[in-house]
Amino acid sequence: MAAAPAPKTLAAFEAATGFMPLNEGLALYAAAAEAAALGLPLLEVGTYCGRSTILLADVAREAGTTAVTVDHHRGSEEQQPGWEYHNPELVDPEVGRMDTLPAFRRTLFHAGLEEHVVALVGRSPQVARIWNTPLGLVFIDGGHTDEHAGGDYEGWAPHVADGGLLVIHDVFPDPADGGQAPYRVYLRALASGAFTEVSVTDSLRVLRRTGPGS
Repeated sequence: MAAAPAPKTLAAFEAATGFMPLNEGLALYAAAAEAAALGLPLLEVGTYCGRSTILLADVAREAGTTAVTVDHHRGSEEQQPGWEYHNPELVDPEVGRMDTLPAFRRTLFHAGLEEHVVALVGRSPQVARIWNTPLGLVFIDGGHTDEHAGGDYEGWAPHVADGGLLVIHDVFPDPADGGQAPYRVYLRALASGAFTEVSVTDSLRVLRRTGPGS
């Protein structure tokens, strides 16, 4: 598979609502393209409006596998009213709460990728408890508290197949650059002996399963 998305996919990614910068998106795409060779699903935790889902779905389409994305679609802690990343346009006026699911569905529709994605609406730990399929790639990009990031790691890292990839977003070694929970998850993965670092692109870390455990 090509290690970079086609211009149409790249345009859809850049048009979608979200926070992932282009260079990190390209690194995610390359990791997913490599992991897809295992013939297993590619899963992300933290859908938001589907910006990164576009990349995983495009890889899944080309590889003949499936992209899975897990989110409760009520927004993470920093996306709530009064916080830095809150977007009032994503609030459901009837219930007064964040609801990114409609925006996500529009993103996939406009990218022509709906049929290549399975969207699981629910909280990550609950979904992980009933998941039994090995995964070629797990992309952790959900909540940024220790509770949520740690729960995502504990729930999903065990499902990464031998040789598969664990990708962690928003890893900031310097507290001045961002929250530390994803960084602590990254350190935990390395300390486990189950994962070996493959690449670093700004805040995106790619690790490969090279041993048992998590």
